[in-house]
Amino acid sequence: MKIAVEGCAHGELENIYDTVQLLEEKEGIKIDLLICCGDFQSSRNDADLKCMAVPPKYSKICTFYKYYTGEKEAPILTIFIGGNHEASNYLQELPYGGWVAQKIYYLGYAGVINIAGLRIAGLSGIYKSRDYLKGHFEKAPYDENSKRSVYHIRNLEVFRLKQLSGPLDVFLSHDWPNGIFKFGNIHQLLKKKPFFREDVESNQLGSKPCEDLLHQLKPRYWFAAHLHCKFAALVLHDDDSLTKFLALDKCLPKRKFLQVVDIPHDKDSKIEINYDLEWLTILYLTNHLLSVKNVTTFLPGPGGSERYNFTPSDEEKQHVLTRFNGDLRVPNNFEKSAPAYDPARKAGKTPQLEAKLNPQTVLFCEKLAVDDPVCLSLTDSFINDTVDADTSNVSVESTPSKKFGCLSLPEPKVDLSEDLESDAKENTEEELDTNSQSSGDNVVLVAGVVEGPDCDSPTPKKFKRRNAELYNNDDK
Repeated sequence: MKIAVEGCAHGELENIYDTVQLLEEKEGIKIDLLICCGDFQSSRNDADLKCMAVPPKYSKICTFYKYYTGEKEAPILTIFIGGNHEASNYLQELPYGGWVAQKIYYLGYAGVINIAGLRIAGLSGIYKSRDYLKGHFEKAPYDENSKRSVYHIRNLEVFRLKQLSGPLDVFLSHDWPNGIFKFGNIHQLLKKKPFFREDVESNQLGSKPCEDLLHQLKPRYWFAAHLHCKFAALVLHDDDSLTKFLALDKCLPKRKFLQVVDIPHDKDSKIEINYDLEWLTILYLTNHLLSVKNVTTFLPGPGGSERYNFTPSDEEKQHVLTRFNGDLRVPNNFEKSAPAYDPARKAGKTPQLEAKLNPQTVLFCEKLAVDDPVCLSLTDSFINDTVDADTSNVSVESTPSKKFGCLSLPEPKVDLSEDLESDAKENTEEELDTNSQSSGDNVVLVAGVVEGPDCDSPTPKKFKRRNAELYNNDDK
């Protein structure tokens, strides 16, 4: 299967598809699948832009809405994960994944799918220590804090991914794994990105949760983005298996933002998205661990009285397969869930939309018997609002949980009022909220790269902020 891998999309969907088609014509090949590694920016309308954490000058509708409305259709099947510049209110409607437009599929907070025999997993968002142990408490409309915390990864998704037992062909993340620089050309990296030296020397470059997943899951390929430059590495694991790592730039002229890899697949299978049975079963078994509270929540581990290993048995997987009537194909059930951008309409002040349930998620949760985090948040808000209105005798039965089709949520095992943040080096301004990572070009793993001459300009010496280049006006 020929897969085009894109770094940061930043809303340039039309240009990305045009580039793929030009590459097909030039090379005489047919691309089967497009993978985007975050900052996809699936903004449907002006209200969605209000939910995206970017400086005002980068708050642009771009071209996704054309595919959302059906004005255009994606020429190839497309899957993506979330980054730190997203229309988070839309993606929150699909916590377990779903179609954001025809032929364009989001993997959710975390997800695993199968396409023609290839097993592809992904983790959306970026790592920030202060939010990692919290529940998914955010819901639209966001304030300036929750607009950013909503795309920070949580320990629940990483815990669930660690339950996987079968081999993975591809893993997607926006962040880079911590320490990945050790497996590539570090000298070339620091030559191009000298302001990474401090983090390299202190081993703070990248995401620790992603590093843990890299060495536990050992996928054949790991694709990432986030830092707007290309870096490749080859990771040899302790069992002699290999992971080929590749991060790419964002979609701009003369940038190294697209690369084609050819991975063997089941040629007798249709190139379509199927749910992964093991992943579905893990979601089912760990549903009780889901939290929508803004408190620190610890997950089970060895030595406790409750189950902590949720790698499913054959019997548990069979139970879930029965719930899906033996059919793991992802239904083609996209439907618009909000008004679309109208270029002819005069721009005005548009407020954020209220949180709402997406029919795709409602159907998925009913099939699998799991909770929708948005539904739980709405239910929790209803209870709090009712209690605040001096009806302290309100009962769970009188809340809208049945209306929304939600299951009950157990209280978190730990209820702390303060965050346990201890990362003294973390940026407090968080204008772009970008984790410290890096990139280089010297190691080439696969062919077919779309690139241009080096575009990285020297970092001004007077700019002493750590990872300063990420904040330059021409590189966001």
